[in-house]
Amino acid sequence: MAQSEKRDFLLLLTFGAIILFAANWSLTVTDPVESNYALTAKEMLASGDYVSPRIFGNYWYDKPAFFYWEMIVSCMIFGVNEFALRFPAAVMGLFSLSLLYFFTRRLYGHRTALLAGGLFASSVSFWYVGKAVITDMTLFFFMSATMVSFYLGYESKKRALYYAAFFFAGLAVLTKGPIGFLLPGLLLLVYLVLRKDAKELLRLRWGGGMLLFLLVGGSWYYIMYKLHGADFLGTFFGTHNFLRATVSEHPRDDVWYYYILLFFAGFFPWSIVFVLRTAKRLWQEKGALLRRAFEERDTLFLLVWALGTILVYQCMATKYPTYTFPSIFPIAILAARLFDGFNRKRMNILIAAFGALYLVLFVLVAVPMCRERSGAPAAALVHDLPASVPILSYARDYSVGNAFYSGKNIQCLQSREQVEKNAPVAGTWTATNIMPFYAIEDLPALGEFYVLCRKGTPVAKELSLENRKFTLCGNDEKDELWHIAAAK
Repeated sequence: MAQSEKRDFLLLLTFGAIILFAANWSLTVTDPVESNYALTAKEMLASGDYVSPRIFGNYWYDKPAFFYWEMIVSCMIFGVNEFALRFPAAVMGLFSLSLLYFFTRRLYGHRTALLAGGLFASSVSFWYVGKAVITDMTLFFFMSATMVSFYLGYESKKRALYYAAFFFAGLAVLTKGPIGFLLPGLLLLVYLVLRKDAKELLRLRWGGGMLLFLLVGGSWYYIMYKLHGADFLGTFFGTHNFLRATVSEHPRDDVWYYYILLFFAGFFPWSIVFVLRTAKRLWQEKGALLRRAFEERDTLFLLVWALGTILVYQCMATKYPTYTFPSIFPIAILAARLFDGFNRKRMNILIAAFGALYLVLFVLVAVPMCRERSGAPAAALVHDLPASVPILSYARDYSVGNAFYSGKNIQCLQSREQVEKNAPVAGTWTATNIMPFYAIEDLPALGEFYVLCRKGTPVAKELSLENRKFTLCGNDEKDELWHIAAAK
């Protein structure tokens, strides 16, 4: 690599690092997703059990352990705080940006690689997923490394690289589950079939590759099965994988255009230009562009990777904003090739401008928005309460962030009928109801307790407790805390 290319690459990494790390110490952990991961890592760290994910003192089979391990190591270094929890995604974002650059450079040279990296690093999805306390940036890197390892081995005939593909697929499975192997496997199968080279499947180093995959990706699953048996299998594979793929968790999002809209939002600001320029090329060249795409093995590979990822997730019942994020890797490369004729100086200015815009948005929008969606303010109300007195959350959305920030066991107060209806049952969506419950009908048995509720909630009237003293202990923007004890 020439000195000028090294300089350009370091500038790209610096740009990505600024986007990924800026304001991370000020971005509070948000509900309802980030706080689940944060509290699980915090409890695993406190328990000293780094094998079995747990939350609210109970084993939690939502995701495999790798992402929790990343957060645990980060918290050991930086302490349990927002920066530490967001650190793993940021690091994986830099790894992903580097992988994108070097893979594109191998295919199309330095100029295109630098542009692809700039498009990726200045896209909305990069700065969102790269700062979020979720598994997706880690999964993005491992799945991308799987696809890249296969293609480099296939294109160069250095089939020892197939072992790297199996290795990274194992890490992807250890991050998110079976999709980490099934999706890349399906995409590679489709690619080889379209290339009329299905016989390459026989040369994939299946023996040693599968052994490596099972050691890396399967060991944790085997240990979990030995420790927790059918309960782990039924909840992890039954609810969080099979049920999520076949029954929509959010039916309102199960529409055909869901991921089309997410593409425009996630690859913004480049998505609109990308679509318009592609449409123009298709119109000008008619069928020649598509024929060339099938003739050029690298273009076909990128198209199968991008479109196949989107189509697979579209076929799944549950839709989620970050599911198709892995498609951005090949899309960024395709876009860089499509934009190759643009004025490079102006493109660099645009990329830098959007990077600066994101920095402004972090401070002016993201920081207050995260606090608004965080359990931190309400947690401050209960932080200093005695651990011996029950704390109940009532007439408000249950916030796992309250428990994370306060360090308290906060129970969800509902009627007995609701408690029984929402009780976690493996194989149903109630298995995701991880919070501890408490029935309103059992309140008379408590000598004293605290209730955290929305402002203005008529607590005394709704709970119908006679001969009790209700004392307002504090409030914030949205919530108030009541102390309820026997009347003197």
